[in-house]
Amino acid sequence: MKKTRDYGTAWRILRPESITDQIFIKAQRIRTLEEKKVSKVGDDVIGEYIGIINYCVIAMMQLESTPETPYELTPEHVEKHFDAKVLETKELMFAKNHDYGEAWRDMRISSLTDLILMKLLRVKQIEDNKGETLASEGVKANYQDMLNYAVFALIKLS
Repeated sequence: MKKTRDYGTAWRILRPESITDQIFIKAQRIRTLEEKKVSKVGDDVIGEYIGIINYCVIAMMQLESTPETPYELTPEHVEKHFDAKVLETKELMFAKNHDYGEAWRDMRISSLTDLILMKLLRVKQIEDNKGETLASEGVKANYQDMLNYAVFALIKLS
């Protein structure tokens, strides 16, 4: 919300594919840092996971936008929709945690990073196929899963 107040909703100009690529850049950077163990720029892994979370929410908001949706939205509008997407995704996380027995707690952080990258490749393929799928849950479900994997990583890092 601080960035929305600083920059407005400049992210509204991004096409869904561009948002997916932004998430990919962040996840790939995390993987590179996990492998190389050295960062040559100041941003840390925690900031990158937070970026993944924010971009996943932005992506879900963009999926609901129409051509009539203005590029500039009020911070109050953004906060309302941002919070709604987070709540919806959090409820999904609790449901999946129940069914999977919180298996993520025994996973390595690097596996969570890899799962995010795998979901990104799936989303890219769906986008390249113009949204046509045969068995996929669709793009939104993949964004929700990536968001939740990033939350799990942050919990494990804290």
